[in-house]
Amino acid sequence: MSTSLTTPSPILVTGGTGKTGRRVAARLERNGASVRVASRLGPVRFDWADQTTWEPALAGVRAAYLVDSQTADAPAEVRAFTELATRYGVERLVLLSARAWAEMDGRAGLAVEDAVRHAAAAWTILRPSWFDQNFSEDEVIGAAIAEGELRLPTGTGREPFIDVEDIAEVAVAALTGDGHAGRIYELSGPKALTWGEATAEIARASGRTIRFTPISDERYRVEMAAAGLPDDHIEITSTLFAHIRHGRGAALSDGVRRVLGREPAGFASYARRLAEAADA
Repeated sequence: MSTSLTTPSPILVTGGTGKTGRRVAARLERNGASVRVASRLGPVRFDWADQTTWEPALAGVRAAYLVDSQTADAPAEVRAFTELATRYGVERLVLLSARAWAEMDGRAGLAVEDAVRHAAAAWTILRPSWFDQNFSEDEVIGAAIAEGELRLPTGTGREPFIDVEDIAEVAVAALTGDGHAGRIYELSGPKALTWGEATAEIARASGRTIRFTPISDERYRVEMAAAGLPDDHIEITSTLFAHIRHGRGAALSDGVRRVLGREPAGFASYARRLAEAADA
């Protein structure tokens, strides 16, 4: 069993300006923790591809939240970083992974997990489903929702979308609390929805007309290439959407309840908050 961190040492949050990272940092700060927000554009510069940025970010740190680069180099980067981190005295590592990697045998993602599991520090791995906030904060999906039509090759496949606020709360518990060392938490929302149902929920809450149009994988690839997305991004998202389309991502996970002792927030709650923020 892990022990609570009681020292005033800063907690490093990589990807600290991203979807999960900025929420993890905010929760830690509200709880009175000292936080080091690190990213390529953050208060503390941190770049997985530039090892000269690692040591300044690690100085004095005893716990770290890791969001990897999601590139082919990620396993080697994370392995090298965790080795350096433990030499600097980091005692606890919490990795943001993804539930889909285990479901799909996603070798790069699982190799990143292996790098953390082999570190000489207490580790916790978070495997969430697709984020609610991808409907508003993902560059491509968010823009499509804003324009009034989301076109994806997900068919009628279901996904139990999870609120990123729940992921952040679980991450903070693992970074600062007891009993999470050596645990892998699969995290999902309380109900599996089709992408069409989720889009309709956003439309209902906002009072806007927003359509979901299922398209073929081939059409998706053509449209994303025309929009200028890089080939590697198109390939990975196409693979992930096929996983959903074939009904392989619909199962619910109990990680939120195991860690927080409550049910995860539903998608309708996110849709209402999104609509309220737009009206503010």
